[in-house]
Amino acid sequence: MGKRRIFRIVRVMLAVLIGVPALGVAGLALWDGGIDTDPRRSILRDVRIDLRTATTRLGPIEYDLHGTEGPVLLSVHAGLGGADQGRLFADWLRRDGFRVLSPSRPGYLGTPLESGRTNEEQADLLAALLDELGIDRVGVLAVSAGSPVGYTFAARHPDRIWALVSVGGVSMPRPAGTGSPLRRAFMDTVGQKLARLTAEVSFETVVAGTLSETGTYTDGQRAERVAHIMNTPQVRELFTAMFDTTFPYRKRWAGTDNDAVQARRGKLPLERISAPALLVHGTQDGDVPFDHGRFAAERIPGAERHWMEHDDHLGFWLSPKAGRAQAAARDFLRRHAPGGSGLRRP
Repeated sequence: MGKRRIFRIVRVMLAVLIGVPALGVAGLALWDGGIDTDPRRSILRDVRIDLRTATTRLGPIEYDLHGTEGPVLLSVHAGLGGADQGRLFADWLRRDGFRVLSPSRPGYLGTPLESGRTNEEQADLLAALLDELGIDRVGVLAVSAGSPVGYTFAARHPDRIWALVSVGGVSMPRPAGTGSPLRRAFMDTVGQKLARLTAEVSFETVVAGTLSETGTYTDGQRAERVAHIMNTPQVRELFTAMFDTTFPYRKRWAGTDNDAVQARRGKLPLERISAPALLVHGTQDGDVPFDHGRFAAERIPGAERHWMEHDDHLGFWLSPKAGRAQAAARDFLRRHAPGGSGLRRP
């Protein structure tokens, strides 16, 4: 869910802007984008969030907590995300008897960047949130740019975690991006709204543009995946919800930029993770290359792995084989969750 995907979508739509009168561009800048930002809203059919803010000893942090009984799963969202995305990415566990705790990491939505910039500070902030909510131990689902925080939390707070699942997780240093200030300003004012308008007019264009960035597909492979998303109502609905949980960009840029800074540092404490860990990664991931999955698997003691052959960065949710990968993660969590044998079956 990184910047490259968004820039790709913008490039696809640049032709639309050519010749647009200045008044039209100004109108886009003033338009709110039709985005629902209510802290209590539906993000998917039968999925509502109720965002709240906890004042911890390390600073404020926004979160959503779904469910009242069962082991808690802490969902650590990806780049351009927030508590809404964290909840959405964990929705495949909706009927499994887990409570799902989805915080907005610092710099995302309602959590100020000052609450924690480094992976270590963010990991400690998550532990402070657990203290504030009276939660002892959690399972962790960490995704993409959120995985460095998930890995660091597991290493720094081994007594607070009973299992870790990382999906498409960053584990190696990543070079600095090349996005220009002008491009960023465009995205913040007009580009995001143009992307939304394009989705209304040609949803398939947005799907294809996204897959060009999230996977290393051949043209044929990409066409097959586009067809699967477009022609499978449940998957199409989920893709739409994913797209929506990257809006509005201006409330997610600070955290996304900070993630890029932290990713350049590298040196994650992978060898110090003692909790049971499962690594899930697509072999044709074009956003976080498959090498990141192998790198983590070689360094986390006893780590289990589920490689998704011929799948991209979003395959865990959008692939025809998503059910198989989710079943592997579900079984792993059940094995290690406190009282796991008593959890509901989907």
